[in-house]
Amino acid sequence: MVLADIGLGEILWSLLVIFFMVMYFMVLFSVIVDLFRDPELGGVAKAGWVVFLLFFPLISLLVYLIARGEGMGGRSLAQAKAAGANVPSYVGQTAGGPGPGDQIAQAKALLDSGTVSAEEFEVLKQKALS
Repeated sequence: MVLADIGLGEILWSLLVIFFMVMYFMVLFSVIVDLFRDPELGGVAKAGWVVFLLFFPLISLLVYLIARGEGMGGRSLAQAKAAGANVPSYVGQTAGGPGPGDQIAQAKALLDSGTVSAEEFEVLKQKALS
């Protein structure tokens, strides 16, 4: 087939088909992710939905979106909030935590106040530098 044989209508039809295929796969994957995200559904129900999605893809997607579509947004929001709750502590530990110099200064203050001995100060210093 030569490129000159392909008309504008065929190109537009191909683009339309590709668009709907991508849209279908996006909805399919979001339904599958939502299935496994939902703690209320048991394993048998999840397996049933997956089998239904494999054998009757378009009908099962529509049924799932009608029957369980309202909860999809809530489950997605709950997962995003749970993931976001850990971010401030992680950033604080990795970016804003005390560096080796700060740890050695704290250990030196403990040594000067007599809380730790010289040997313990050396152990704390080596731990901060490692």
